[in-house]
Amino acid sequence: MASSQLGAGHSDLPKVDLKPLLTKLWPLNNDVTPDEIAEAISHFFTNQVTEAQTAALLMALHFTKMDFRADVLQKTAAVMLKAAEDIPVDGLNHALEKRGNKEGSYKGGLCDIVGTGGDSHNTFNVSTTASILASSMLMVSKHGNRASTSKSGSADMISSMKPKAPVLNAVKPNSLATIYDKTNYSFLFAPVFHTGMRYVAPIRKQLPFRTIFNNLGPLANPVDRFLEARVIGVGRRDLGPAFAEALKSAGCSKALVVCGEEELDEISCAGGTLCWLLTEKSPSGDIIIEHFTITPEDFGAKRHTLDEVSPGKEPAANAEILKEILCGKRPEDDALIDFVAINTAALFVVAGVCEADTSNLGHGDDGKVVLDRGPAGQRWKEGYRRAKWAIKSGEAWKQWNAFVDVTNEIGS
Repeated sequence: MASSQLGAGHSDLPKVDLKPLLTKLWPLNNDVTPDEIAEAISHFFTNQVTEAQTAALLMALHFTKMDFRADVLQKTAAVMLKAAEDIPVDGLNHALEKRGNKEGSYKGGLCDIVGTGGDSHNTFNVSTTASILASSMLMVSKHGNRASTSKSGSADMISSMKPKAPVLNAVKPNSLATIYDKTNYSFLFAPVFHTGMRYVAPIRKQLPFRTIFNNLGPLANPVDRFLEARVIGVGRRDLGPAFAEALKSAGCSKALVVCGEEELDEISCAGGTLCWLLTEKSPSGDIIIEHFTITPEDFGAKRHTLDEVSPGKEPAANAEILKEILCGKRPEDDALIDFVAINTAALFVVAGVCEADTSNLGHGDDGKVVLDRGPAGQRWKEGYRRAKWAIKSGEAWKQWNAFVDVTNEIGS
């Protein structure tokens, strides 16, 4: 039952005792199933588990490393999505069909690029910036929140944008169709859509380590059923296969899980990046996972050290950098531009727009499609070319401003 249906009645629901599960789970993990864990966590969202038992389960999952297992991640992400606010299906489908942004093998569905965070590198908000660049030709639903492990979370940065910031609380299930009628871009602020997480948030803050929810966030975009493509960065390489398998089990057929060799939750601009690509194999329709390594050179980009792209700044400073990027005020060979561009390029590749053999993007496009194929047989260089076009043409800045305007109209 969705949280919107349960509403204020959460406090009246009976408590659920997790002692039998905790006894089995810790310390020996005696035959605990993913379904048992998922069912227990589903009660978090309805405030039916005491704080002590909530913390105990999060700790047990952490120390048994069950929160790294693909089946546990997939099952718990599913219950988290079930508890999320309901999305009006017909209205959003109509809005997406009306936009008609179809090119190559991209069908016009929603896309997301997100990282788990917690990689300790404190880089710039790359995935958020890449999501805005990607909106130049994709329909984007960026799922994000305020900072938990860094100085500047995605929501913190975009709320600091000048001269006017978007109204994040105006992006709700019933306003999504209106927003996509005006722009390709939307930012889904997690607390608005995952309202049941308000019972868990204070407990997470009191724990000295990351919990399963740090891994579930990227797998629980509220518009999951509408997502056509996604790029997910993980801060530990041993999470890569688990995320890929979790996505496959959930039926996802267009996704790229990445981990920079420095244990970076982005595609690295400094060296190699481990990749797990989900694609649909024709004609069987089976989803396959291909593992490979990619480098900046595969995109046609230069290498830059992480020191060059790790501002580690507060939200207002990062917002100013974001504006400089979107407005084309940074040199084209700027290290941060390259870092953002290769990550944007990956989403273009996964979505399928790079499979188009012709190019008619408009202003700033030379029309010369890069047909070269690199790792996994994909057109990474064409994705990079398109990412640079998103800045030069001003199209990403246009989509961003349309998002700012429509959310301010709704929120006024």
